[in-house]
Amino acid sequence: MQTKTAPETVTTSPAPSYPRMLEQVRYNGAYPTRERAEEVVLAVLAALGRRITGEERVELAARLPREAAEIFAAQIPGTDSMTGWAFVRDLATRTGGSLATTRWDVGSVLGVVATLAGPDLLDRILTQLPSGYAILFGRAELTQAA
Repeated sequence: MQTKTAPETVTTSPAPSYPRMLEQVRYNGAYPTRERAEEVVLAVLAALGRRITGEERVELAARLPREAAEIFAAQIPGTDSMTGWAFVRDLATRTGGSLATTRWDVGSVLGVVATLAGPDLLDRILTQLPSGYAILFGRAELTQAA
């Protein structure tokens, strides 16, 4: 007798809750309060929402907790090309933070976002963005030799 098996389906794990995401950012960034972690998440996700377009934008929003996805998706993507360093400078200007603190904040949030996105989606996001973003997501910046 032959046993039939159901076809394999690809499932994505549901996005963590927003409070859980905040706690992960709080832990990664060593922020003293949940409120401080939330301020950082709001600022960084809004800035990221101004950079990512297309299918990657839709897929990333689907993998974020609902509250985080709303912040990210509410932004209108810019048409200018902004390197990773320019992204940090722009965010520091918008928030009034120092470059070093803003860089820390960006890494604390984007590290969590990278985990939620998964390696395949993150690869596609990084392909879309100019140089300098990989390190912000906690990856090495790979360049080809000339």
